[in-house]
Amino acid sequence: MKPAFASPEIEAAFAVSDPLAREGLLRLRQLIFETAAETPEAGRVEEVLRWGQPSYVTPETGTGSTLRLGVPKGARFALFVHCQSRLIPEFALAFPAWDRFEGTRAVLFNDPEDVEPLRHGWLIKRALTYKIRAPLDIPA
Repeated sequence: MKPAFASPEIEAAFAVSDPLAREGLLRLRQLIFETAAETPEAGRVEEVLRWGQPSYVTPETGTGSTLRLGVPKGARFALFVHCQSRLIPEFALAFPAWDRFEGTRAVLFNDPEDVEPLRHGWLIKRALTYKIRAPLDIPA
């Protein structure tokens, strides 16, 4: 079941000109809501706009780090995380050589088929529980 958009402004943020980018963004959005439903410790996930991008926060529990969806310069679409978090380095350690990254702030995609529930759902769950879980041991 596809969740309704939180507002017309958020729905409009998905109206990108590239149909593959739109499809990919919508797949990521669906995966965020599905993962949140399977992660009760995160509590309710709220869809808001941050910097003009659809963003996903955990307002009631405060357990998460914000996730954002958008269209970067170097790819069709992306899943953004807080750049000062450990999320992208942990993801790269857990799934080496599987993705393209933009520094420590995003996983980049060119094809909606590249969105995989297992590995990208892992990243989403780690973001939704970022403030209540132990970090991975990442070598310096």
